[in-house]
Amino acid sequence: MTSSISDILASQALDLASYEELYKHFHSSPELSNQERETAATTTQHLSKLPDFKITTDIGGHGLAGVFRNGSGPTVLLRADMDALPVKELTGLPYASTATQVSQRTGDETSVMHACGHDMHVTCLLAAAQHLSNLRDSWSGTLVVLFQPAEERGTGAQAMVDDGLYTKHEIPVPDFVLGQHVMAMPAGKVGSRAGTIMASADSFKVTVFGRGSHGSMPHRSIDPVMMASNIVVRLQNIVSRETNPSDMAVVTVGYLRGGHTENIIVDHAELGIDIRTINTETRKRVIASIKRIVHAEYIASGATKEPTIEETRFFPQTNNDESMEDRLANTFGEFFGDAFDPQIDRTNASEDVSILASSQGKPSLFWFFGGADPELYAQKEKEGRLVEDIPQNHSAYFAPVIQPTLKTGVDAMCVAALTFLNRK
Repeated sequence: MTSSISDILASQALDLASYEELYKHFHSSPELSNQERETAATTTQHLSKLPDFKITTDIGGHGLAGVFRNGSGPTVLLRADMDALPVKELTGLPYASTATQVSQRTGDETSVMHACGHDMHVTCLLAAAQHLSNLRDSWSGTLVVLFQPAEERGTGAQAMVDDGLYTKHEIPVPDFVLGQHVMAMPAGKVGSRAGTIMASADSFKVTVFGRGSHGSMPHRSIDPVMMASNIVVRLQNIVSRETNPSDMAVVTVGYLRGGHTENIIVDHAELGIDIRTINTETRKRVIASIKRIVHAEYIASGATKEPTIEETRFFPQTNNDESMEDRLANTFGEFFGDAFDPQIDRTNASEDVSILASSQGKPSLFWFFGGADPELYAQKEKEGRLVEDIPQNHSAYFAPVIQPTLKTGVDAMCVAALTFLNRK
């Protein structure tokens, strides 16, 4: 008779005390995308304590994977991302990050923070690897635990695949790819949904060129800051006037850079533009609209040099396979009870985890788990102040409460893996 997942996990409880300390270490020692050297080294060190896993490092940069072959059955890949963000932490926690790094993108030294919870992801997956290793007599198949770099830039999963993840490095092609993300919802809660759970994302660097001049002689210039400012205003019409209200599109200008002092009109300015969509045709139309608006402003301003539009990031939609979601919803529902939401709201944030599956023609599944203090969340929800007082991912104040966040994330990883591995 096949044991229930709850019985399997309860048969050997995992002490998470050491993992709580490991989480604090990761949180206080963040590293930017493609610079996750020490994070990867610490992860490798801890994973190597588990004799069942054959470890391969330096895949697509600082990526690594451990493979545990445990008899016949499907191959299940569990993934965690490792990189942090160029954010100065303001949480005031005793283990808050004070780290800085030189950004490979800008060449500037910047504060670094795990403002998106990837430190929690790594810790959960390491703990889940140990728990599933301890429970090896209860399941069969092949378990792959994969730690990915550069998710924040949308390049890490593809870099690992391009570096021969499944060929040169001989990581077995998974039948199922599974991943999770900690979010600003109550700790202890878990949610997923069939179909699109996260939007696609495209980011662009736009450079407009004008003619510089002294600030006192604007008539001698073609002001690129004015050009860029007009573009920012006009871009707002893409969503408000060109997108069907029943559809979804987001257009964000994350930065506008032009000049260094007050009395000089410079010769060029840059904009960073980010879009989110869930419809392929809408994505194409929004990108075309951006290009049209940028080009039209160049003409309207009388500039003589064409603007440039460079794509800097791309994330595909994260789509949950319906068959996998049906199976996981059953086991999550049994294990988490009312704490599991099988129809959680889609988010306009984006992920690249699906590339690990889609590149091989395989299905994938992604879910969310909460990291906010449950009592504080309930209080702020009652006050109608969730937006104001519960920090979201990428905020300088974002920091999951360690428990029950860690236990929930470990349980979710183990339950998901046992859903698709053969159980005894």
